[in-house]
Amino acid sequence: MLESHIPDLPLIHRGKVRDLYAVGDDHLLMVTSDRLSAFDVVLPTPIPDKGRILTAITVFWMRKVEAALGIPNQLTDIALADVVADPAVRAPLEGRSLVVRRLRALPVEAVVRGYLIGSGWKDYRASGKVCGIDLPEGLELAARLPEAIFTPSTKAALGEHDANIAFDDVVGLIGAELAQQLRKSSLEIYAMAREHARRRGILIADTKFEFGLDTDGRLHLIDEVLTPDSSRFWPEERYRPGISPESFDKQFVRDYLEGLAWDKTPPGPSIPDEIVARTAERYREALRRLTAEPA
Repeated sequence: MLESHIPDLPLIHRGKVRDLYAVGDDHLLMVTSDRLSAFDVVLPTPIPDKGRILTAITVFWMRKVEAALGIPNQLTDIALADVVADPAVRAPLEGRSLVVRRLRALPVEAVVRGYLIGSGWKDYRASGKVCGIDLPEGLELAARLPEAIFTPSTKAALGEHDANIAFDDVVGLIGAELAQQLRKSSLEIYAMAREHARRRGILIADTKFEFGLDTDGRLHLIDEVLTPDSSRFWPEERYRPGISPESFDKQFVRDYLEGLAWDKTPPGPSIPDEIVARTAERYREALRRLTAEPA
């Protein structure tokens, strides 16, 4: 599914991967498509069943986080059939759609890094810091950090790039108390998830969370959680610092795109069948390892 179409619900937003529809004033229908974005560009080639895999992983983590840490989320008990009555419209949405609480999203990507990779590695090479945080000298690419760090970023519009920001910038955006709560919750979730994943043979190099507020100002986990789209998952058995490790995410696609004469602006190029198949299998393996459920 590249795009969802629900005639009886107002479409609020079509993002890189998710389509959001209004369900009354207090709820949303969140549909996770099979779209794939790379370098913040949505590609024309879908990854089969990606949306269902991401949805299953997100539900798994949201429930686990709430049970283990008491951090609430936007999930509800409202069934898809309760908001999409037509079976023909509902069929392609099954397994990839959630009716969620409508919350006020914070204007910050809550990024946590346990390893030095990606934009964090670029920042470190340039300044010895990541988001204003001093790091030890002499760290290698993909090195495990002495402790996980909170490295927030802006939330870019579709087609634009997120930018790393310092914690003081987060304070300026949402206030000191909420910024501290955001950092604390993000680091707690990452620590719990990292240990769970490590027991399943996966290293969570980094991840990004999104949070929203209810009408009482209470922080909730929203959107997607610890998926291969929002995280770097590395197989522990093949991890070695000094190289960019193999991953359970869309790295096959990124590597393919890096070899093209493409300037990383829309429109994105089509992806060959072989790259699609290998990427889909990595998503399925992440689901199997993390949740012990078949893809």
